Amino acid sequence: MSSVSPDAEELRSKLQRDGCLVLDIKVMPHARSGEVSELMANGALKIKVTAAPEKGKANDEVCAVLAAYLGVPKRNVEVIFGRISRQKRVRILL
Repeated sequence: MSSVSPDAEELRSKLQRDGCLVLDIKVMPHARSGEVSELMANGALKIKVTAAPEKGKANDEVCAVLAAYLGVPKRNVEVIFGRISRQKRVRILL
């Protein structure tokens, strides 16, 4: 694993250019704070969330963390694969 922090500006510019981003992420529930923590060696973003992985709470927080990180409304971020897994795929619309 790499501990290189992902560049939000690079992701924002890709989103501006393409109008849509699809990202693979790994979720770490029960963290002290919600944040995008690192870019993993496989290219996935590791996202820490404070919520427990129950009743969609962690998924909701993942969407909120990514929305804040990329400067888009939360409604523009959607988990499209892996709703009950730590490995997820999300779609972000402009």
